[in-house]
Amino acid sequence: MKCEAIIFDLDGTLLNTLDDLADANNQALSQLGFPTHPVEDYKYHIGNGVRLLLERTLPEGSRDEAMVEKGVTMMKQAYDKCWDNKTRPYAGIPEMLDELVRRGVRMAILSNKPHAYTRIIVDKLLGNWEFEEVWGVSDSVAPKPDPAGISSLVEKMGLASDQFLYLGDTATDMETAVGADIFAIGVLWGFRTADELTQSGAKVLLNEPAELLDVIDQG
Repeated sequence: MKCEAIIFDLDGTLLNTLDDLADANNQALSQLGFPTHPVEDYKYHIGNGVRLLLERTLPEGSRDEAMVEKGVTMMKQAYDKCWDNKTRPYAGIPEMLDELVRRGVRMAILSNKPHAYTRIIVDKLLGNWEFEEVWGVSDSVAPKPDPAGISSLVEKMGLASDQFLYLGDTATDMETAVGADIFAIGVLWGFRTADELTQSGAKVLLNEPAELLDVIDQG
């Protein structure tokens, strides 16, 4: 296998978005009169979109359709104001991206954030690097773990699936890559554990971003 392109997840892989997501969701819960959650708990709440986030964090018995929709609206309003308060690239990510650009590796991002959010965040916080495609969830891009989004991205970039690597930090990411027949790499600096990533199909685990370059070199 020769790596020609890499598709990255965003939250928990390139950017540490945990604090801002937790703050926004806790603000929504508080406004609704419900208990909030510790920031660390959000490592297991986020990753599948805002709606599932509210379904997971609202108290049992308060997860009816109307309450979830209200919570989603309030969370989005809070996130609009705080998304870049604490969110930053993980240590080692800038250097890794610099080296990938130097090597001519093509790069793309596929996130479970709404597409508009994904573009804004990438433009502001990862604007020093060229990502050929940046996709979030939209009417035409299904949320992960549906492999349709990543398959469409691979097709648009005009390469064979075995020329890609996919980096992510959750079971959802690994399942997406496996479903699209892409080499799945799990990152351990993100939101989930090594066991979860391995059991979900990760073929390699990375402890730090620089290790990706070793994987590429080994072919």
